[in-house]
Amino acid sequence: MQNLDIAKQEALMKSEAERIVVEGRKRNLHLRLLGALAFQFHCPKHVNLSKKLGRVLSDIDFAAYSGQRVEINKMMREFGYTDQGMLTALFGHTRMIWDNKSNGMHVDIFFDKLEMNHEIPFANRLEMDEWTIPLADMLLEKMQIVHINEKDVVDTVMLLREHSVGDGTPETIDVRYVAATLAQDWGFYYTVTENLKKIQDRLPSFPELGDEDRTDISGKVQTMMKVIEDQPKTMSWKMRARVGAKKKWYREVEDVTR
Repeated sequence: MQNLDIAKQEALMKSEAERIVVEGRKRNLHLRLLGALAFQFHCPKHVNLSKKLGRVLSDIDFAAYSGQRVEINKMMREFGYTDQGMLTALFGHTRMIWDNKSNGMHVDIFFDKLEMNHEIPFANRLEMDEWTIPLADMLLEKMQIVHINEKDVVDTVMLLREHSVGDGTPETIDVRYVAATLAQDWGFYYTVTENLKKIQDRLPSFPELGDEDRTDISGKVQTMMKVIEDQPKTMSWKMRARVGAKKKWYREVEDVTR
């Protein structure tokens, strides 16, 4: 019964996410999914891995442009949502959390960038896909987490199994964009490459993955690591690399409680 309840709740979340994106599109608003739901939308062939590995959806997250905040706020209120006033007062220029008492949904909207352990900018990126942030940004979203947990590993495994690694075509992870981004920031580079190594190391521990799955994902990780290492680095990157992990290389994430 509990599994049926979870499945029903997740179906409702997906339906609500679609409703918000579609209505936003009608209003020329660039609301794009990130977080767990983005991975569900973009990995239809291997979404079963998420289920087998115990991934459970918990909320709906969007990226948006701050220049459209007024119109987005208006739409969310029309949809029955109320923003969390205290959090809006503190973080509203970069992030707003919305609750809908009628359907129990929680929506988190990040404006212009995802600012966690490292920063992922959205400028000129939200037009690239009609549902989610680009695949490269989805990868970075997970790999930027310094203390990465199981659910983020699962999402990344699913993304890598579903999509090829290469240029910036819509269904390909643009590894050159990833490499160019990391070449400017040693701290970001360090976190991402350490997490990619963890993904590689964790593959044998997932019995839900077959030999073909592990070989495919491992090969993609190795390809990405090579492209990242071969990318010419900026002078600031090289200078920061001399210090290394002896000095904190990431931003602490401020606790925002719903």
